[in-house]
Amino acid sequence: MCYVIFSYPFWLQRMEAETSWTHYPYNYVPEAETYSEPSDDETKDQTFSMDTLLPDDLLERILSFLPIASIFRAGTVCKRWNEIVSSRRFLWNFSSNNNNNSASQRPWYFMFTSTDDPSGYAYDPVIKKWYTFDLPCIETSNWFVASSCGLVCFMDNDCRNKIYVSNPITKQWRRLIEPPGHRSTDYTALSTSMNRAKQSYSVSVVKSKQVQGNFFQWELSIHLYSSETMTWTTSLTDVLTGWRGGDESVIIDNVLYFLIYSTGGNSDHRHGLIASNLSSTSSLMSSFIPMPCSLTCGRLMNLKERLVVVGGIGKHDRPDIIKGIGIWCLKGGGGGGGEWQEMARMPQRYFQGFGELDDVFASSGSDDVVYIQSYGSPALLTFDMKLKCWKWSQKCPVSKKFPLQLFTGFCFEPRLEIAP
Repeated sequence: MCYVIFSYPFWLQRMEAETSWTHYPYNYVPEAETYSEPSDDETKDQTFSMDTLLPDDLLERILSFLPIASIFRAGTVCKRWNEIVSSRRFLWNFSSNNNNNSASQRPWYFMFTSTDDPSGYAYDPVIKKWYTFDLPCIETSNWFVASSCGLVCFMDNDCRNKIYVSNPITKQWRRLIEPPGHRSTDYTALSTSMNRAKQSYSVSVVKSKQVQGNFFQWELSIHLYSSETMTWTTSLTDVLTGWRGGDESVIIDNVLYFLIYSTGGNSDHRHGLIASNLSSTSSLMSSFIPMPCSLTCGRLMNLKERLVVVGGIGKHDRPDIIKGIGIWCLKGGGGGGGEWQEMARMPQRYFQGFGELDDVFASSGSDDVVYIQSYGSPALLTFDMKLKCWKWSQKCPVSKKFPLQLFTGFCFEPRLEIAP
């Protein structure tokens, strides 16, 4: 009599029970293990794994349907599985499967849980689980962060000359050369854009510095890095009157969008939007786009090559006091102009607890998912642009230790095939 024991369910249960993403490094290769049953004259039991009967291409196909969190653990089952999930062909096939089935892989959210160091948790909405997660390169949680198609870009908040591009899943990273322009800028906005077909990326830094002795005039410069040439170029410099730059920007289809902030004057709104074509050198204000309403704050994001703004809606008589949160999408605004379409407003039952100051939340998104998090709480709210559905995530395994503790985070796509 021969008994065939398939070890996969036990392995899957073991993976589901683990909550530490860093339990196994990506390059970990397990040692071979052997196991045999005692035999007698009447019976002989044979124990082996079912995957030994499968050819590599079929096993590769099966493994490609696992959630990305399980891929790393699959590589620790045996040497053969490690070689398969580490191969370049598997990484691209896995990515293609996930691109064709958006439900199998959705953007993650990393939540900082300390103001002193970059420690935190990453949330996987597919299996609704938080992982303890270590980020490469970043030193403190107040660094600038931008992400695109699996790449995450970090920039220090002091000298603003240390810029890293990394894949937080594989832990691969690269430090970029120092960007040109003033180090001592008043405001800086960071963004990045990944061209998956060419396996190249660009990084933009928008610097804003007050003209000496003039509060209403601000020097603004745009610096662009190309991974193909590995160099920075200063694409544009200009002087804004009555407006200054900020810390919100995003690149969509070779257009750099960034928020500007009123410094007084005749503007009815506190914020405006610049849509600067990276191939053009025209005046910045010629591509000015008014915001959809008076906002207390705004967050820009690229959702399937669409510009989406999540903004705090100010009270009519007190525009610096938030009364709600809305989501808008810009239609036809590639080089200026365009119309805003309101996608949703946060229901009051979700908005309660966000506070009444002007800038009370972090927000970022990718694909069809928008994440919104109150600075004063580790609770994470999601909005599905396709289903028009609001939902709280699973509770993050961290608690507030003192009343003034702040929480923030960012969204990124978990990908295996992207390298900086």
